[in-house]
Amino acid sequence: MPDNADSALVDANIFLRYLTEDLPEQAEKARDLLERAERGEEELVTTTLTIAEIVWVLESVYELDRTSIRAKVVAILGLPGLTVEDQEVLLQAVVWYEEKNVDFADCYSAAWMERHGLEEVYTFDQDFDRFEGLTPRRP
Repeated sequence: MPDNADSALVDANIFLRYLTEDLPEQAEKARDLLERAERGEEELVTTTLTIAEIVWVLESVYELDRTSIRAKVVAILGLPGLTVEDQEVLLQAVVWYEEKNVDFADCYSAAWMERHGLEEVYTFDQDFDRFEGLTPRRP
């Protein structure tokens, strides 16, 4: 992650305007910002929580299907000039989100566990049963 004052965090609403174009004037400004980053004129960063918020809003407010949400999140994660915290974990999480029909937060946790070599999870949730290599344990 960039660690200097020249970087700026991008909030979820910028990405949502860019992805949905529901507010054309804001969508244009969001697109211009992301294009400046692509040209190296801006250093942009975003967080895991921002991506999770985008997934939640696209699912609950815009009522998009998981395939569409996956495509939009992958597009964000691939934007040139944007650094994304835990990008590889998020990519795996959004793939599982579509494929396994599990909440995004649980997919992220499973991907994070895989990345860090953890195999057991204490949970009351049965969604973790869908992930190979993970052993759900009940307390």
